[in-house]
Amino acid sequence: MSVIVNLDVVMAKRKISSGELAEKLDITPANLSILKTGKAKAIRFSTLNKLCEILNCQPGDILVYERTNDNDSE
Repeated sequence: MSVIVNLDVVMAKRKISSGELAEKLDITPANLSILKTGKAKAIRFSTLNKLCEILNCQPGDILVYERTNDNDSE
């Protein structure tokens, strides 16, 4: 089971650069990169709220849960 981060897809659709988004979010480009690549262990609701506000999207546009077939289905 895993959560897929589609932030780069939403950014491309909105035609916003990483630098511009990082500035609007008031986070470092490095931290935005960690979010975009799915390497973040957590995301604050305040950051998610601001992302959705800036990108005019829903949380489900950015984060998607996909079940993996690893035979752990109990």
